[in-house]
Amino acid sequence: MDSIVEPRKPMREMSDSDWKRQIAELGEDEGYYEPLGPAHAALFADRGPVLLVSFESRGAIRSRGEGQMPLGYAVAETADHSSLTLISDRDTWFRDPAVYAFFDRLVDDGFFEDFDRVVFYGAGPCGYAAAAFSVVAPGATVIAIQPQATLEPRLTGWDDRFTEMRRLCFTDRYGFAPDMLEGVGKAYVLFDPAVTLDAMHAALMARPWVELLACFGAGSTVERMLTDLDVLETMLTQACAGSFDAMAFWRLYRSRRISGRYLRHRLAHLEGAGRTYLAAMLCRNVLRRINAPRFRARLGPLEAALAAKAT
Repeated sequence: MDSIVEPRKPMREMSDSDWKRQIAELGEDEGYYEPLGPAHAALFADRGPVLLVSFESRGAIRSRGEGQMPLGYAVAETADHSSLTLISDRDTWFRDPAVYAFFDRLVDDGFFEDFDRVVFYGAGPCGYAAAAFSVVAPGATVIAIQPQATLEPRLTGWDDRFTEMRRLCFTDRYGFAPDMLEGVGKAYVLFDPAVTLDAMHAALMARPWVELLACFGAGSTVERMLTDLDVLETMLTQACAGSFDAMAFWRLYRSRRISGRYLRHRLAHLEGAGRTYLAAMLCRNVLRRINAPRFRARLGPLEAALAAKAT
């Protein structure tokens, strides 16, 4: 009698341990999966001469809808590129000797020399890691969203968002992200200048080979905004093809003009700042271009407020 094979659970229904086991099996099928100490792991898929290196947290991956696959893995798979995904169990900034040793070994083995193009990607703490570890692949392209330059208190003590992480050492190997970018071909740092602390970190990373891309209106969730606009994967695909630059980004970012989330964020910002006239202008502009009941509903009170001020 044939044994009955139970159907595998969808990834979204798996426990974290089962999900990790599934990712490990995927690595065994396509390249390798390697735990790096208790909090990190590396997933490599060997497909082609272009390599996308992404730094991602398990929580972010598991929030990515049905498939719950790492973003870098999914983007690279679509274009038949190779991918190397560094996964953290939580926000660690990848400050772990086991991670350093892993990249040291790749360099010693000439791993990155086997690829025609290498792209590093990450956001937030993972953006820091993408910048910091890009030094292992001279000439690489880096896309870092809202990265921290360092959390070393002597340099960035003004950033009070991650005070509990100051016990991590940012002064040893792969430490100060701006210095680690010196060998890249081009780096792109994305941030909203209205988020003061993100802008200060971005300023620390300013170099001739670093392009600062100001994502006005994105707030503190730039990666989410780019995902909602359906342009993040396109950016990474273009970077892997060697066609991403500042002009390509601005063309993609124009789609925010029809993004409900972006427009609502701008309206709330203007009203919160007491900019009634500009808020009314925004509503009028939006209503000329798209059907937006929420903006139509807000325009009447805004115009009434302006009329009351005029009398």
